[in-house]
Amino acid sequence: MLSESFFENVYEVVKLIPRGRVTSYGAIAKYLGIKSGARMVGWALNSSHIKKNIPAHRVVNSSGLLTGKIHFTPPTLMQEKLEKEGIQVINDKIKDFKSVFWDPSIEML
Repeated sequence: MLSESFFENVYEVVKLIPRGRVTSYGAIAKYLGIKSGARMVGWALNSSHIKKNIPAHRVVNSSGLLTGKIHFTPPTLMQEKLEKEGIQVINDKIKDFKSVFWDPSIEML
């Protein structure tokens, strides 16, 4: 079972993602020391909508796909928020994903 403190740790990392940048579920899991924890990070973010100031829209899958968009109301909201921050999205995928990718394991040194 996932602990509430794990969710809080995920939220703290997500709050640090700079505006106009994105990261992946797996990158957050790796930073938190949970090697295969991308799905657990996703579960935490699915629950983040009840909290304020968690920019979950900045977390995508490892290919840059907006796989979490189904958890936004409406589902287009994730893309709208990213585009408002200057990130281009084409066919539910971040354009130039590598150039806007924020890796907490590197950035948080």
